[in-house]
Amino acid sequence: MSVNPDKKTNLENRLLDLGICKSDVIEKFIRSGGRGGQNVNKTSTCVYLKHTPTGIEVKMAKERSQALNRFLAWRLLADKIENKALGEKSKKRQEIEKIRRQKRKRSKRAKEKILHSKKMESNKKQMRQVKPSEFEY
Repeated sequence: MSVNPDKKTNLENRLLDLGICKSDVIEKFIRSGGRGGQNVNKTSTCVYLKHTPTGIEVKMAKERSQALNRFLAWRLLADKIENKALGEKSKKRQEIEKIRRQKRKRSKRAKEKILHSKKMESNKKQMRQVKPSEFEY
């Protein structure tokens, strides 16, 4: 299974934008292990990358194919370097912050406001109910 050429060119462009030179990265191929059968035990499918200027290390042994693991490792390295360079501005960081805000507990005032609106709704519904004793024929 090989990598789509479009994805490959996108990754190369991204690496150039981030200023990552392939000469700055130490790339090794190691035997992985785990699931994958004899192929994994015989061939070096695991990819290890180390970006020397930042010291970021990446190891990828997700797939059985070395080419696919290599692509995934480079992509992960680019993500990690981008996160380190951009910090709070990165997309991943923004997603994490958004989830954190969603899970955060509401303040006391916000809870009171919600309860007040619920009470108002229930009062409206009670007023709509027709009581049979009020209408006598």
